[in-house]
Amino acid sequence: MTTDYNAPSVSPVRRPLSKGLNITCWILQGLAAFAFLAAGGSKLAAAPAMVEMFARIGAGQWFRYLTGALEVFGAVALLVPRAAFYGAVLLAIVMIGAIVTHLAVLGGSPIPALVLLIIVGIVAYLRRPASR
Repeated sequence: MTTDYNAPSVSPVRRPLSKGLNITCWILQGLAAFAFLAAGGSKLAAAPAMVEMFARIGAGQWFRYLTGALEVFGAVALLVPRAAFYGAVLLAIVMIGAIVTHLAVLGGSPIPALVLLIIVGIVAYLRRPASR
């Protein structure tokens, strides 16, 4: 039996960052995780404002639970080094949906969602797996 040492590893190889860039990325990850834990938690806890907002969206309250769960899951993933990239990509997708929903259905400013999209986009870029 031979071992193929060139076979891809199960876990992604992390891209090396300078110390300052790594610290900056961790700060962004912490801020985003805090924001998404708060937002997702309020959706899962059925905060009246969230219930009303998702009623206006018209997709049903199951969509509030799904969105809240994705936000909380993504926030936790941001704090796990091997999962940070994937959590950031997940949250970026959720924020693209939030921006579209604000523009097409809810009205109001999509700026908070856009700012969060930029933050998790930066994290995804910096934490992307290294090419082999």
